[in-house]
Amino acid sequence: MNNTTFSDLIEAIQDDVITWRRYLHTYPELSFQEERTARFIYETLQTFDNLEISRPTKTSVMARLIGKRPGKVLAIRADIDALPIKEETSLSFSSQNPGVMHACGHDGHTAILLGTAKILSTLQDQLKGEVRFLFQHAEELAPGGAEEMVQAGVMDGVDMVIGAHLWSPLETGKIGVAAGPVMASPDTFTITINGQGGHAGLPHQTVDAIAIGAQVVSNLQHIVSRNVDPLDTLVLSITKFAGGTAMNIISGSVEIAGTVRLFSTELRPVVTELMERVVKGITEAHGATYHFEYMEGPAPVVNDYEVTQIIEETVREQWGEEALVLVKPNMGAEDFSAFLQKAPGTYFFTGSGNKEKGTDYPHHHPRFDIDENALSNGINMFVHATFKLLD
Repeated sequence: MNNTTFSDLIEAIQDDVITWRRYLHTYPELSFQEERTARFIYETLQTFDNLEISRPTKTSVMARLIGKRPGKVLAIRADIDALPIKEETSLSFSSQNPGVMHACGHDGHTAILLGTAKILSTLQDQLKGEVRFLFQHAEELAPGGAEEMVQAGVMDGVDMVIGAHLWSPLETGKIGVAAGPVMASPDTFTITINGQGGHAGLPHQTVDAIAIGAQVVSNLQHIVSRNVDPLDTLVLSITKFAGGTAMNIISGSVEIAGTVRLFSTELRPVVTELMERVVKGITEAHGATYHFEYMEGPAPVVNDYEVTQIIEETVREQWGEEALVLVKPNMGAEDFSAFLQKAPGTYFFTGSGNKEKGTDYPHHHPRFDIDENALSNGINMFVHATFKLLD
């Protein structure tokens, strides 16, 4: 099968892919609630030939395409869930589910993988081995759906796994690739400080949880800047500070929450010990008590060098050296790592940013959108990479 024929196949389904993406964008669903989305994916896959379709979990879908010749097993993954964001675009197909939006491109990921499945399903005779199309639920909400799918057996016997993210910081037509660590582990934490509330005009009769909490927030920042080797990549962000009920009442309790991002899981015990030391020291000094809870997130995404090299070769062959961008690791997170724990693979980025079309808003922004020209680029990558990896 030559490149011209592949291009013809992709062009022939381009309208379908855009239609699928727009339908999914219109009816977004939150993590672990993707019932309509999963049903749409399942029913769409049923219209393709040669696929074995199953439901590994309540809101995920898997399709298997077994080639006519023996070979390895490749898994390709797309995430399908949306975010709790009120959409502020003016799209004719904007969200019909109030307060829920595809603000991260998962509608496009799903459409790309459906398009890939449709094309490859017509090429069964030329395919070595097996391709598994994994439509994963709940990427946006810890603990994530990837581990559930792994536990359901979707990676049993898989030799390689690939996935991709539409990426607005990257111009349409560019493909971002990185070998080794590429996305961080998203740990989370909560801290509850309990003091003693009272009248705002009589602070000496209280133990001010808000004042104590402010000191905790300030001192937690010293962990990254003063307690950890500067060469160890680490982010500690406070994302929630809640306390108080009225302007004339000193709050007796406050809740603090946030995230820790890291590439080396060896840092976890160091960070948790330092955090609790800060919280314990400050609260005890002011006569308050505390509860500290640290939750480990999915492992960092670490791309396999050999599989990544094949993805780089695919980009060069399709669009030339100028399309390939060697991206830096970022502190975003992805539970795609659960699949990488079972088989070597790589996670790459498909550029979808186009300032003229207004698709350069950051991910998770209420006006986020994708350049739909990027959808065919994603399919092109998956189809060509499939044959290169399985050959």
